[in-house]
Amino acid sequence: MIRLTVLGACGTYPSVGRACSGYLVEAGDGERLRRVWIDAGSGTLTNLLRHATLPQLDAIWISHLHVDHLSDMPVAYYTLRYGDHDPPPAPVPVYGPAGWSERVAAFMAEDRTAIEEAFQVHELHDRERVDLGPLQLTAVATVHSVETYGVRASDGEATLAYSADSGPCDALLDLAEGADLFVCEATWTRWPDDDRPIHMTAELAGEYAARAGARHLALTHLRPGTDTSAAVERASRGCRCPVEVAVEGARFELQGAAR
Repeated sequence: MIRLTVLGACGTYPSVGRACSGYLVEAGDGERLRRVWIDAGSGTLTNLLRHATLPQLDAIWISHLHVDHLSDMPVAYYTLRYGDHDPPPAPVPVYGPAGWSERVAAFMAEDRTAIEEAFQVHELHDRERVDLGPLQLTAVATVHSVETYGVRASDGEATLAYSADSGPCDALLDLAEGADLFVCEATWTRWPDDDRPIHMTAELAGEYAARAGARHLALTHLRPGTDTSAAVERASRGCRCPVEVAVEGARFELQGAAR
């Protein structure tokens, strides 16, 4: 079973009581539960700590280097370096785009050597696979304004797909193929005049979920003020699977289905 807990789902910037992008993925049995923090948007660390400490994480996954997906990483660094841990924790593996550690270090006026005291630095590439016990994570490069990786997570039975930030592209179909849950961004309420394919609409999210054969669609990264009921209605026009909006604190338990 895979459990997804939404730590934050607000698009681009936070709003009152809503954190930016962040998710906790858990898989495994009671003897050895694997935990991955996916995206560290503003406010998500506080919500993560309701469920797990940073030393309990098996990995942190950063989809891209925009601040609404990254800004809690310096706070996580301080928590690991200066928190009251006994014994001192081992560095937490962090997977992200090229240059993520330099970006975090620059924010704190530190160098990469200091970062490596808290984090194991790994830089992702397209279709890279990371194995954490029963949990397999696959990076899928999406189309955005900067280097970005969605993630496909599977425990051999259930499959979770997270688009990160992306415009419409064939990679999203690979990412979401047959997924038990497709967490797809739906930032735009209409297609922009300059026709930049760097985000999705709710209509497109529904269309891609249907084309990929996803069993459940959760819209995420909606900006403050978005009419969530209208977003669900628009996504449902082209998608027969259940559709909802990812909200802070929501949990999804994925059991998998007979193939």
